[in-house]
Amino acid sequence: MQPLLQATALAPTLVSASIPSPDWSGFDIPLPWGSLRIHAYALCILAGIVVGLWLTSVRWAKRGAPEGSVWDIVIWAIPFGIIGGRLYHVVSSPDAYFGPGFDGTGDLSLIPQIQRGGLGIWGAVVLGAVGAWIGCRRSGVKLSAFVDAAAPGLLLAQAIGRWGNYFNQELFGGPTTLPWGLQIDANNPNFPAGMPADTLFHPTFLYESLWNLAGVLILLALDRRFTFRRSRLFWLYAMYYTLGRVWIEAMRIDDAEQISILGITTRLNVWTSIFVFLAALTAFILLGLKGRPDPDTVYLAGREPDKAVTMGPHAGTVTEVRDPDNVVSDSDSRGNLPDNHSGSRHASDPTEEAEAAPAGRKPGADATAAGHSGSTATEPAPEAGTGK
Repeated sequence: MQPLLQATALAPTLVSASIPSPDWSGFDIPLPWGSLRIHAYALCILAGIVVGLWLTSVRWAKRGAPEGSVWDIVIWAIPFGIIGGRLYHVVSSPDAYFGPGFDGTGDLSLIPQIQRGGLGIWGAVVLGAVGAWIGCRRSGVKLSAFVDAAAPGLLLAQAIGRWGNYFNQELFGGPTTLPWGLQIDANNPNFPAGMPADTLFHPTFLYESLWNLAGVLILLALDRRFTFRRSRLFWLYAMYYTLGRVWIEAMRIDDAEQISILGITTRLNVWTSIFVFLAALTAFILLGLKGRPDPDTVYLAGREPDKAVTMGPHAGTVTEVRDPDNVVSDSDSRGNLPDNHSGSRHASDPTEEAEAAPAGRKPGADATAAGHSGSTATEPAPEAGTGK
């Protein structure tokens, strides 16, 4: 009876539970001429990049990629991705920058201020892929191999970076009475006008973060099972992400560009997700018809690393590299040199040539012909018939 009474007493608390609005959004670094504001949004993006790069580098190394090439690639991909993400956001939500209906009442100076939020994933992926292609070409590796290695890490970076929306109190969903409803400060510019101050909203940032984390595990499991190649894992990532983005984006109530297609009007990001899903599905199927690449290598054709041994002038033979510091040749004609010379032997010592001598020839005949016992050879004998 007592546990039941305790549970009844806790019921109102559970019903009124919610995700509180953040009371911290960054910190200031004092400088001689003022201060530098470090925003929590930027820290979340940075943390996502670091963790995503860690996972990518581990997977890239397992593919046999050249050491350090991941950094040569991402040094191009990350700046391109940030620029592309910002440009997509500006195009998809232009009112703040150009004014409603492009009437010129917007503020163009806000475009480079990414610390305020606003990075579109599709612009980041497209332009980031351009940067990755440049880095891959310079490193001599295939872009398709790299994006397969990077796909789970990219989704992991998005899962962490999405928490920046929480600290900015932006991009939330409609009102809800669910116990995980999100509180938004009533004096925040993003708080919907006309709604009660205690209104709770769907935490779409949390939905997408959890969706992405689940996707990381799914991609890793599928890749372990099927070992996707030819960028198929990347297209699988695109399908998974857009599948979740459609329903999550449809819940949001922030201002966004609306597009009408076939009489259906919805947010631009919803239509983009649908089209990307269809394109990714098509690419995934078509690439699957080609089978696995042969040879299965991360290197571009003609950019493979040098082999440890080089082929000799005759097919099937290997050229040996002799030690240039060897004073004495390994020719049997040196067999009568003193024993204190490295690699020396006497003519009477058994040799590989003697053991392999044709029938009818006496062992050591070649050595005897090369020089008499007690005399020192002045010229090396020809290495005929060694087979090396």
